[in-house]
Amino acid sequence: MTARFEHTDAFRGAVFQSVDLSEAVFRDCDLSRVRITGSAIPALRVSGHAGEIDRLMVNDVDVTDFVRDELDRRSPERVALRAARTPDDFRSMWEVQERLWEDAIARAERLPEATRNERVDDEWSFAETLRHLIFATDIWVGRMARGEARPFHRIGLPTGDYPTDAAREIGVDRDAQPSWDEILEVRAGRATMMRDAVAELTQAEFERVVTAEPAPTWGVKTLPVGRCLRVVLNEHCEHRRFALRDLAVLESR
Repeated sequence: MTARFEHTDAFRGAVFQSVDLSEAVFRDCDLSRVRITGSAIPALRVSGHAGEIDRLMVNDVDVTDFVRDELDRRSPERVALRAARTPDDFRSMWEVQERLWEDAIARAERLPEATRNERVDDEWSFAETLRHLIFATDIWVGRMARGEARPFHRIGLPTGDYPTDAAREIGVDRDAQPSWDEILEVRAGRATMMRDAVAELTQAEFERVVTAEPAPTWGVKTLPVGRCLRVVLNEHCEHRRFALRDLAVLESR
């Protein structure tokens, strides 16, 4: 039987994390100041994960294309990334991402180090974002594309719903507090890893299919190398957008 909650304020101010609310219905409810972030929201009638929204209805108006077009206007590299189909495209896209992230890091470094570790609306700090990009590169380049058994660096940061025990199993310390310099050093190494991967990318390697478990609890996946590298490009593209959004807030204080 479907659970029903009526005439209650028990959920006011509640936090739902890693909860399945698919197909839930909110009717005659006060949803003022509700914030949905980092969640999968396909076919939702009101920020989707990685900026993806399959369909967004506001007052019965489909604004999905408007949102996509506005994000593309703000971040034109999104358009080029969606169109990327060849090894040369991927090389060009990684050059763009490296340049954009160099600029973003330089901007962050104009703030005090403590501020680089500060969260806005409980989203990842700039430093945590870089740590997550380390983790993403370890998974999709180190583990999947290169087939390394243990590519994970201790300071990489998984998503919030990734089990702590599984992270510990692969040597990742979610609670690590690395210095800014250590984060930059490790992240630079991962950027080099990705740069080398696309520099050496042939069409045959691009299409080569790999089968492995990206990380414990994820299950075995079978994907072409090009798909794995695209994930890294997407991660850098979308997380930069979030990082710049929050940098603007921190800079305004």
